[in-house]
Amino acid sequence: MQIGQYKIEPGETKEIDLYIGELPTGSTVTVKAHIYRSKNPGPTGLILAGMHGDEINSIEIVRQSIFNGFFTNLISGTVIAIPVLNIYGFMNFSRYVPDGKDVNRSFPGFSTGSLASRVAKVMSKKILPIVDFGLDFHTGGDSRFNYPQVRYSPKSVKALELAQSFNAPLMIEKSTISKTLRAEAKSRDIPILVYEGGEALRLNGFAIEVGLQGIQNVLFDKKMIDKKSASPDREKLSFKKTTWVRAHQSGIFIWNKSSGNSVKKGEAIGVIYNPNGTESTSVKASRNGYLIGHNNTPVVNVGDALFNVGYQ
Repeated sequence: MQIGQYKIEPGETKEIDLYIGELPTGSTVTVKAHIYRSKNPGPTGLILAGMHGDEINSIEIVRQSIFNGFFTNLISGTVIAIPVLNIYGFMNFSRYVPDGKDVNRSFPGFSTGSLASRVAKVMSKKILPIVDFGLDFHTGGDSRFNYPQVRYSPKSVKALELAQSFNAPLMIEKSTISKTLRAEAKSRDIPILVYEGGEALRLNGFAIEVGLQGIQNVLFDKKMIDKKSASPDREKLSFKKTTWVRAHQSGIFIWNKSSGNSVKKGEAIGVIYNPNGTESTSVKASRNGYLIGHNNTPVVNVGDALFNVGYQ
């Protein structure tokens, strides 16, 4: 296996540095990738986190999978584990890179483009061509908590099989967004599963646990490891549509139902209070469904997204 100037032999484990570019200080920006190859042939899986630098849950999931030796004794195939793709964003508690661009809206990227575009180009040129499937770990952003869920591309049998293997509580059928990693991979017929759990800049034990179990479940079903996770064979809820319940007024927001709960149309699921103490407005579910995400910010403006509802 050849990745840039690095050659990885069967049975070899190697940590490599993928060169991205330089900062104005002259400091070199590189992304570390951990490569684990079995002596036996098999699929190559990408285990990726830190596309957005503030999504610490995702990074912790991949960090723990490396630290706990998930990939050190593969019985077949190869794992490419990248715990922090957006190094600059991670150091600055930010979703973005210096110019405000989103790495996950920059694919396939350009080698002479912005820092985000260069990161995307390295992934498109050096990693995706050798990958058979991928798990891309994320969290909610902007104080939004996502109940542990996997998102997969419609009409993709391979992606659906990945989602079922992962065994997250929620499965969301979601079309790809232009210029994302998942869209670029789909154009190459590579199934990429997106895992969402928790919120930015916060660690959540449940979301991390489900993510770690999901990695093991997928690798076991791919016959790359010989032990499945101890995750419960939980009933998975599947949704093809989602909608946001938004704030009808500005004020102090307090939810009384969080993500991970079913709701009925018209049910009161939160309250927005006037900070002067003179009035309040009930936030009601717009339809029957399931709360797949909610907003944890205490102060909201009119139109802000408060609850994400999955439904059929």
